[in-house]
Amino acid sequence: MTTFGKTLAVTDTPIPGLVVLDLPVHGDARGWFKENWQREKMTALGLPDFGPVQNNISFNDKPGTTRGIHAEPWDKYVSVATGRIFGAWVDLREGPTFGAVFTAELNPSKAIFVPRGVGNSYQTLEPDTAYVYLVNDHWSPDATYSFLNLADETVAIDWPIPLSDVEISDKDRTHPRLADVTPIPPRKTLVLGANGQLGRALRALLGDRPDIEYATRADLDLASPDLDTARPWRDYDVIVNAAAHTAVDHAETPEGRTQAWAANATGVAALARIATEHRCTLVHISSDYVFDGTSDAPYPEDAPLSPLGVYGQTKAAGDAIVQTVPRHYLIRTSWVIGDGRNFVTTMASLAERGIDPSVVADQTGRLTFTDDLAAGIHHLLTTRAPYGTYNLTGSGQPATWAQIAQSVFTLTGHDPARITPVTTDAYYATATGPIAPRPRNSVLDLAKITATGHTPADHTDRLAAYLTPQ
Repeated sequence: MTTFGKTLAVTDTPIPGLVVLDLPVHGDARGWFKENWQREKMTALGLPDFGPVQNNISFNDKPGTTRGIHAEPWDKYVSVATGRIFGAWVDLREGPTFGAVFTAELNPSKAIFVPRGVGNSYQTLEPDTAYVYLVNDHWSPDATYSFLNLADETVAIDWPIPLSDVEISDKDRTHPRLADVTPIPPRKTLVLGANGQLGRALRALLGDRPDIEYATRADLDLASPDLDTARPWRDYDVIVNAAAHTAVDHAETPEGRTQAWAANATGVAALARIATEHRCTLVHISSDYVFDGTSDAPYPEDAPLSPLGVYGQTKAAGDAIVQTVPRHYLIRTSWVIGDGRNFVTTMASLAERGIDPSVVADQTGRLTFTDDLAAGIHHLLTTRAPYGTYNLTGSGQPATWAQIAQSVFTLTGHDPARITPVTTDAYYATATGPIAPRPRNSVLDLAKITATGHTPADHTDRLAAYLTPQ
């Protein structure tokens, strides 16, 4: 029966993501009142902030009305307005809990949150029963459902009113048994910039699972006017934007300025709009270049943005856009090293060829290896860390580019004294084209991501491993 005066509480069930809610109902001689959906209080207790867009009511005039077991491609929050219902839920998602069953009685003081892909069925226990359900997507003819027979012997639901005595549609009577149900796959992850250094590292980490897609600019152009329909976006859970215009000096040219703004700001705005509309988590990679590098201390995530050049300005614009997406991980990194040509491989090549380079000695930071960056992204997503901005670089003692070059020479068996440290101004004194200003301090504070349980690798240790032949 309905219980008055409960404390709002969320209780897990054997089906992952399916949670029961005890609702405070306040009653007197006039009737009763409850907060049916209270976003702030419920999400604080762990209920997903699932973003409902539609409110439906199901009215049933007599006991025994039974709705078939349907698994829908959206999340659903179900609460009784009047009467009582018996609910049965069956996990129809791919994975180890496929076929798991949970049953419970719902009344005005007890509700349930049903995640996408969990089959749900309801049987009314009293006359004039009405229940309300919130869903976070609109019905579409292209939506994919799964159905399960109410009488399936495998799940063996103990219906309070026998199915032989209930009101049920002919369609619900003929749904397939569990053995014939196609499990609902998880929503997909889309990695943009798949041909870049980070994109390749993400593919190496995540593999070619059916729920992971990789796209290059040729596959998906963020500047396309039909981007909104370029993918069935409702099928995606995560978008990782590893694509960017990163040629910092080229960005100072008229052509490069246009390209940098298009890739780093306009394209990001299009992704942000899509991620917001379809409740996707947007992972976006940013840069130390959003800071001017004049601070004497490592930059925390909330430091004021103060970019020096065009590239940094476009990345700062992208940061501001991404932070408007309800579900976002904005990841700032620096001095990225991956497979292919980069600063480390260039220094190793110069050492081997007997060339003694001059290297900048007044810019300080930490290297970030792409496989470590990919691992940090994976950590945030799999642990469901709080959304927001995170610095993610290598850890350890910061170094200048000249000191890193000296380490490369030493680790490859060459004399580090062959490196000539110079100032940034001296290094670029003879440059013939536009040169972007560089931040002198690129050290980012790592306390926030470390607090989530992920400790980035020491960049000097990773440098040694990177240069060690396998």
